Amino acid sequence: MTTTNSAMQTQPEPTNEQRRIIYQARRGLKELDFYIDPYVKELYLTAIPAEQETFAQMLTHEDPDLLDYFTNQRQPEDEAIWALVNKIKNWRHSKDS
Repeated sequence: MTTTNSAMQTQPEPTNEQRRIIYQARRGLKELDFYIDPYVKELYLTAIPAEQETFAQMLTHEDPDLLDYFTNQRQPEDEAIWALVNKIKNWRHSKDS
């Protein structure tokens, strides 16, 4: 188990599949990194398997589509992805408060 600092909880060691998803989470848009990077670093590894699967599915969407979801320009057809986008947005904005 690794800890990055005292403010963050201890994260389990990622499986090879989780490592692949974490690598795929790297995006080229600053706006997406604002949401996705902290989620990956702080919540992904301790999320329930269904949420991890939804996150992996979300990452199959193109960056412009993801940007539309995170900026409320458009909603994905998959309700689970939409729920996760909103969870990440709400969590991320609550960190800034």
